[in-house]
Amino acid sequence: MKNIRNFCIIAHIDHGKSTLADRLLDATGSVTAREQQAQLLDSMDLERERGITIKSHAIQMKYTHEGEEYILNLIDTPGHVDFSYEVSRSIAACEGALLVVDAAQSIQAQTISNLYLALENDLEIIPVLNKVDLPSANPEEVTDDIVDLLGCAAEEVIPASAKTGLGIIEILTAIIERVPAPKGNPDESLQALIFDSVYNPFRGVETYFRVLNGEISKGQHIKFMATGKTYFADEVGTLNLKQTPKKVIKAGDVGYLITGIKEAKEVKVGDTITDAKSPTTNMIEGFEDVKPMVFAGIYPVDTEDYEELRASMEKLQLNDASLVFVPESSAALGFGFRCGFLGMLHLEIIQERLEREFDMTVITTVPNVSYHAYTNREPDELILVNNPSDLPDPSRLNRMEEPFIKATIITKSDFVGSVMSLCIEKRGVITNQTYLTTERVELSFDMPLAEIVFDFYDRLKTVSKGYASFDYAPIGMRESKLVKVDVLLNGNVVDALSALLHQDNAYDIGKKMCEKLRQLIPRQQFDIPIQAAIGAKIIARETVKALRKDVTAKCYGGDISRKRKLLEKQKKGKKRMRQVGNVEIPQEAFMAVLKLND
Repeated sequence: MKNIRNFCIIAHIDHGKSTLADRLLDATGSVTAREQQAQLLDSMDLERERGITIKSHAIQMKYTHEGEEYILNLIDTPGHVDFSYEVSRSIAACEGALLVVDAAQSIQAQTISNLYLALENDLEIIPVLNKVDLPSANPEEVTDDIVDLLGCAAEEVIPASAKTGLGIIEILTAIIERVPAPKGNPDESLQALIFDSVYNPFRGVETYFRVLNGEISKGQHIKFMATGKTYFADEVGTLNLKQTPKKVIKAGDVGYLITGIKEAKEVKVGDTITDAKSPTTNMIEGFEDVKPMVFAGIYPVDTEDYEELRASMEKLQLNDASLVFVPESSAALGFGFRCGFLGMLHLEIIQERLEREFDMTVITTVPNVSYHAYTNREPDELILVNNPSDLPDPSRLNRMEEPFIKATIITKSDFVGSVMSLCIEKRGVITNQTYLTTERVELSFDMPLAEIVFDFYDRLKTVSKGYASFDYAPIGMRESKLVKVDVLLNGNVVDALSALLHQDNAYDIGKKMCEKLRQLIPRQQFDIPIQAAIGAKIIARETVKALRKDVTAKCYGGDISRKRKLLEKQKKGKKRMRQVGNVEIPQEAFMAVLKLND
């Protein structure tokens, strides 16, 4: 056990985590020349196309240091704020962390939030200054920033370049010398933490775990403590580039387990695996439940695919434990699911993965956040509003509360004005402003979560020319004046397009929604009125004009009454058609509501 080291790599987006992981794999000879490729651990097509890590990936390496062989278990983690739950799970399975900072971009908001996560779990932090070979790198200044942040000595910061391979040996030496060996008792009964799982169509659910005490061997009778079910360990092994079966996995090590489980619901991330005959009494603690930030409805295009969509979502949830969903139904779209996501990028990725991995074409409704509504009944009755249709009747409503967040934005001092005006437009209140250096400022705002859901991140990047980094944490519920804005098409309410908005913004957003829908809804044989309404009051209207056939073309001259007769006949037909006509809403219309400022 003293020769095992478990560590993860944490950093902001684009600071070079995956490239550094590639170099560590090369240096330890874990991959052959044939297997080498950039972003080796990013196995999903989506990750490669976008150049981002979505899933944390575990891999085992062997390295000889001063004549002794060490086993290094590396977990590469995502950098985007929407996947912070993946990072928290990886950290729970490690004793040390490489904190990677880009020498050209310095410390960013996500670096700080991941660092605090690691410090809460008492991890040994090894600071790595990456990309020192770049012409725009500023190693001395960034090293000072890291020293201020961590309170370490400047000599402890390892200068490296994942592109050229500089500093890789020093990093491996630091991991062996600085990261503590895992603590655990090999003689106690088995206690292992599940930190990830993946669905294999041929072998069922593959569970990734870290053994804290005892050992797990092939053919052992094991028990999952959260569900209370028992299984046989058909295969256990270590996670090399390809899975390597082993007879036994001992305390302190990381591995995978195949038990032939077919039901996705039976495996819970953060659960404890123990021996069925002599189980451990204490479950592993410290895994918080995921708190979804953004809610949206996901519906199958064809209602018959509902059960298939449910199965796909369950399999996806295994691989992405931060996805939360419950069944719901909509008058416009039929049966589907109300899903909770950690952010807009997360929503987009889930939708892409459903289409790619499970061939499910889905419709996503307008995302919103979860509100609290209090009614007039005594004492205050609380109703959780995840969907605008859950809102109680206004006559029964006492007050509404919406979730607020503490937003931390780090930007160059040139962009402070434009960032502030964006945040104030989004109903933010500035709480703190700190100059980290003469060039870089940290701004803190209290903002409603609903305002950052749609386009805040994109607009922040635009106003700061890409130089702002953003991180947020929930700070609880606050009272707010909210109204429900309904969209009516041809006089019928489309519940999938309803939204809960702040009173001050309702008129503007209602008007923009109508204008956007007018461009996207295809023309019919009759006029289609598009209206936005608060209760019974219409606040905006646009009309999609009818396609008209020239019915008077055959009248050459003659009395005007002949033309009038034909036009009146057409008018009657249009009126009848409008009463029975159905308006088809294209998928783009549901998503367009998010991009109102484009």
